[in-house]
Amino acid sequence: MRTIRTARRTRNSAFAVLAAGSLVLAAGCGSSDKKSDGKDTNSPSAGSSTSSGVTLPKLDGVSLTVAAVWTGAEQKNFVKVLDEFSKRTGAKVTFVPAQDPIVNFLGTKIAGGAPPDVAMLPQVGAITQAAAKGWLKPAGPEAKAELDKNYSKIWKDLGAVKGTQYGVYYKAANKSLVWYNTKVFGDAGATEPKTWPDFLKTAETISASGVTPVSVGGADGWTLTDWFENIYLSQAGPEKYDQLAAHKIKWTDPSVKDALTTLGQLFGKPSLIAGGANGALQVEFPASVTQTFTGATPKAGMVFEGDFVQVNIGQTKAKVGTDAKVFPFPAVGAKSPVVTGGDAAVVLKDSKGAQALLTWLASADAAKVAAESGGFISPNKGLDMAAYPNDIQRTIAKALIAAGDDIRFDMSDQAPQSFGGTPGKGEWKALQDFLKNPKDIAGTQATLESDAAKAYTS
Repeated sequence: MRTIRTARRTRNSAFAVLAAGSLVLAAGCGSSDKKSDGKDTNSPSAGSSTSSGVTLPKLDGVSLTVAAVWTGAEQKNFVKVLDEFSKRTGAKVTFVPAQDPIVNFLGTKIAGGAPPDVAMLPQVGAITQAAAKGWLKPAGPEAKAELDKNYSKIWKDLGAVKGTQYGVYYKAANKSLVWYNTKVFGDAGATEPKTWPDFLKTAETISASGVTPVSVGGADGWTLTDWFENIYLSQAGPEKYDQLAAHKIKWTDPSVKDALTTLGQLFGKPSLIAGGANGALQVEFPASVTQTFTGATPKAGMVFEGDFVQVNIGQTKAKVGTDAKVFPFPAVGAKSPVVTGGDAAVVLKDSKGAQALLTWLASADAAKVAAESGGFISPNKGLDMAAYPNDIQRTIAKALIAAGDDIRFDMSDQAPQSFGGTPGKGEWKALQDFLKNPKDIAGTQATLESDAAKAYTS
């Protein structure tokens, strides 16, 4: 399996900052549903074996370790979830800081005879690799029951390898969002578009008002893969998406031509992109966000990317929920796409305690603890949306849940690193070249297929 790419590490770090800023977001976007003293009045007393939605065993005297790459506020908020598990069961749970790539970290621990009881894996491929090495223990019946109750089939499938359930997706990211400057929209008389044609019309409306409509961080090739993936998923559909992600169809397939043609409707109009194509290729992702929300006359009115955009907005004077709002990526086909990432819990040391923790992390009760802390999105459909601390988080989470089995994991993160995750190579480079010359669809397809064929067979 390939190494987790730098872009993913950057995004994981962003979540930590986002969690720390959640109270600021709440002030602008709606109030928390917790009691005024911050306590959850529904939390059972220490040692209780049941809650409103999940049954857990008594585990007095049991010690468990959980490894994850999270740091800062993200780690702190996850520890709250572990502490609640301890409170309900009596088990002592210790968080073990891990390093990227976590599969290498786990390999070292296993070789030394001291693997953690549970680990949080950030990629589908990491689960597949760890299972192939024989490191993982199958989820027990209680955890699978929680999955059946609370998760769409796609999330269960993402945590399974060859029909065996290993992973519980505790956390997700919604990467199908467009953030916009409300003043720019208001001045232009623009409204939130629902479809791709409406999106292009909105862009023209904003352009006519004197502001360039769309900011693109083309210096970071992963942003361009996300543009392509969202269009492709909505236009070609989930089955084709799965086939292309596994290279079961070629990048010369007509469906890829259609998606590139659609993307070219935006990339082919330099007046719609801040700095034009050449300028966009000099802009890294963080700047693509901040230039959309900085100054009386920002460089753009909209920027596309996931929920982690809130972190970069926080580096400006704009307030999420008032100055900055969000809408789902517009529908190119029948419905808006939802491309996602996520972190799954897996068991490495099989025991009653480890299986109970897996069950807990699959429950709506655990998701509620995490959601109330902010900076977190859950794929758990049993979670009451009121648990999220603000309207922006609720909007993002609702779109994720509403997509059901039509969500798909980031395609480039499923590909070999040499194709889907290396600056200046593979998909990143091909789409940067496409941004420069969006008329060369056939050439772009040929390059993508040539690079993919080499990567998937190496």
